[in-house]
Amino acid sequence: MEASSSGLPALAPPMFDEENYQAWAVKMQAYMEGCENWEAVEDDYEVVALPDNPTLNQIKNHKEGKTRKAKAKACLYTTVPPAIFSRIMAFFFSKAIWDFLKAEYQGDEKIKSKKVLNLVREFERLQMKESETIKEYSTKLIDIANKARMFGTDLSENRLVQKILVSLPERYEATIASLENTRDLSPIKLAELVSALQAPEQRRSMRLKGSVEEALRAKVQHSSEGKEKKWKGKKGSDSNSEVAAGEDSAGNKGGRYSPRKHCGKKSHPHFRCWRRPDVRCRRCQKMGHIEKFCKEKGD
Repeated sequence: MEASSSGLPALAPPMFDEENYQAWAVKMQAYMEGCENWEAVEDDYEVVALPDNPTLNQIKNHKEGKTRKAKAKACLYTTVPPAIFSRIMAFFFSKAIWDFLKAEYQGDEKIKSKKVLNLVREFERLQMKESETIKEYSTKLIDIANKARMFGTDLSENRLVQKILVSLPERYEATIASLENTRDLSPIKLAELVSALQAPEQRRSMRLKGSVEEALRAKVQHSSEGKEKKWKGKKGSDSNSEVAAGEDSAGNKGGRYSPRKHCGKKSHPHFRCWRRPDVRCRRCQKMGHIEKFCKEKGD
């Protein structure tokens, strides 16, 4: 970005898209005034030809006048889309371009009045939604007021304040009542009112956030306790459940166990099997059976 003669960085001109004429015209005039080219559009002066044997001052003024007009026209060319450029390229002077755009897109008084009426109607019907914040709602109202101001209709700040006071949801009634009891609201500024309404809104948001976090913690804790109980139950299933199953199966034919690999029976758990190779007979002191099945004769 090149530096301007004032030492400040050169700003890009505002772009025109056929829908934003009012805002574009205001921005464009300010931009060209800052670039010292607005005189070429506003006055449409004529650059006088140089006389014979011109002075240095005459040459300088002549060059500056031509350059200013050329820059103003180039600036207008660069801010419009190709479809509009094809319609203005035949105009030789920048003022002619400006007047054409104004007549084409600003419209006559009838069109302007209709646009203003639609904006005022939108302003009057607008109500704050339950999901909106006071900042979002006030921004909508300010945007409508700015658009109406471009057409010459001023929605005053006091009117914006009154609109907010009568169109807020029920949750703001206590705050508004408190403001009415503590001060006169007729001279209050819009920014001051929005700030006053934001305070309880932020407190509600913090309380809601705390409630949600507490609910999430309780849910996580409940889930963890459930998993712990489930895990404890599974932990005891390797031995206790096997014992319980053996006891339950005492009265059931065949039991509930898989066949033991040493005796082939299903009526007892592994650790009670009398044919285990690691069991010792108390009668003969040999491994592999218990005394009940010992073939040695007792004393």
